[in-house]
Amino acid sequence: MKFARIIVSSLLLGAVSWVHALDIKPYSAESLAAAEKAGQPVALHFHADWCPTCRAQDKALQSMKDEKGLDLTVLTVNYDTEKDLKKRFNIRVQSTMVVLKGAKEVARLAGDTSADGIRNALKAAL
Repeated sequence: MKFARIIVSSLLLGAVSWVHALDIKPYSAESLAAAEKAGQPVALHFHADWCPTCRAQDKALQSMKDEKGLDLTVLTVNYDTEKDLKKRFNIRVQSTMVVLKGAKEVARLAGDTSADGIRNALKAAL
């Protein structure tokens, strides 16, 4: 019985650490609306596949996926097609990140590819 509790505890701790990590997924209006309504931290990464700066930002974000303390979602927004969202957030250039806590903007960066710069912007919502 004690052995079973240890296994269950280990599995639960593993699941908890998996949940608390940087989550990167494609933008959807539903995901953004849900995060804003719940007051959750979320970042919008206005990304273009043809943009080398965006690719460098992706690499930095991927390197942070398992960092403890970065418990938020990054929604990757297609810069070329999401014109209404660009207008809503006054986005003028790809490789822009807008960090929100709920519906309130708490940080913004454009063109920064450094892991430290991106991390600091993301942490502004936590």
